[in-house]
Amino acid sequence: MIDKLAFVHPDAKIGNNVTIGPWSYIGADVEIGDDTWISSHVVIKGPSVIGKGNRFFQFSSIGEECQDKKYAGEPTTLIMGDNNIVRENVTIHRGTIQDNSETRIGSNNLLMAYVHIAHDCVLGDNIIMANNASIAGHVHVGDWAILGGMTGVHQFVHIGAHAFTAGSSTIFQDVPPFVMAAGSPAIPRGLNVEGLKRRGFTKETQHAIRRTYKSLYRKNLTIEEALAEITADAESDEHVKGMVEFINGSSRGIIR
Repeated sequence: MIDKLAFVHPDAKIGNNVTIGPWSYIGADVEIGDDTWISSHVVIKGPSVIGKGNRFFQFSSIGEECQDKKYAGEPTTLIMGDNNIVRENVTIHRGTIQDNSETRIGSNNLLMAYVHIAHDCVLGDNIIMANNASIAGHVHVGDWAILGGMTGVHQFVHIGAHAFTAGSSTIFQDVPPFVMAAGSPAIPRGLNVEGLKRRGFTKETQHAIRRTYKSLYRKNLTIEEALAEITADAESDEHVKGMVEFINGSSRGIIR
């Protein structure tokens, strides 16, 4: 149902069973998938492709052009998956041609009130960003990561899958998968053990991840020495292998 007080551009593509509340604005080059619910006073601009079953609460601004001063009106894109919850006053900006020209958000994410996602960010699935968490341009966030309220993430930082940041943390370097970070600047504070348990990781994998954390953070080893020490676990456990690949691929260096 589209409220008579909503504006939907004639070129927008609206799926089946979509609700659009009063005073919401759906611009040109916007595609919205089936079963999406849009409250009142929501703005969605394009080019944007929004998947199915998403929920947008009032005053969220989706697919707006970015705040990067290099942006010159190029037709960049926002791509969003399915079943995301976007709460009040969330802002999500499209990409820039200096990167891949798109901001990409996966599925089943919860973006709480006042979250900001800047240009060219890439988010996976099942992520929680608590109130006022903000990520700058080109940030990547892995599946199942949790960003506590008021977390601020520097541009180009990568946050690994299942990582956790405490409230009011400031993240200047990459946070490896499974690691908990806190402080300003953030430092490692242990493993996201509760997340490992809740998501069904085997005891063998949990032990392997613990050994990896100890090598990285508890033994006074250099990164190179730590990576050499965890080679055996990386060869036998895909999750440890993923941690090694994350660290080797880090351009900003990991928190230590």
